[in-house]
Amino acid sequence: MAILKIARMGHPVLLQRAAVVEDPRDPEIRRLVADMAETMLDAQGLGLAAPQVHVPLRIFVWRNGDSVAALINPELELLGPPDQRGWEGCLSIPGLRGNVERAHRVAFRGTDIGGDSVEGEAEGMLARVMQHEYDHLDGVLYPSRMTDHALFGFTEELTRAAAAQHAPPPAPPPAMQEATR
Repeated sequence: MAILKIARMGHPVLLQRAAVVEDPRDPEIRRLVADMAETMLDAQGLGLAAPQVHVPLRIFVWRNGDSVAALINPELELLGPPDQRGWEGCLSIPGLRGNVERAHRVAFRGTDIGGDSVEGEAEGMLARVMQHEYDHLDGVLYPSRMTDHALFGFTEELTRAAAAQHAPPPAPPPAMQEATR
């Protein structure tokens, strides 16, 4: 396994629609998923999409409790309107946070690294993470989903401002138990 270089905002790979994975059982895909998982954990992320490591394929990984899960060629369906606000960060936009509206629940389907079909529903933080990572597969970064850019800034400044107002800061998610970034 290897730690991969993370593409940062401005790199063209983050702005394009990722290609479908033709053979999810290909050993190269299995290696890529393992490297993505290691990279995400090393960067203390909650999720990571293949375009973020310069590979324009429809794959993302996320923390699933103490393990890492992967979804290849995912499809998401929002199970409600995007009316839940929450702070998000991104490994491709280091040091910044923004408040983004997302759906509270999603249905998902795709393939695992064994080539088996996977489907289910996710809610709360896991649904947010899946929507965030899925956006990467379509070349969308979270700032473009924001409706109020007054709620966008450097994590350090947002934390300082929240402390001055005695409000909860937009804490960077540590190793979250139920979801990913």
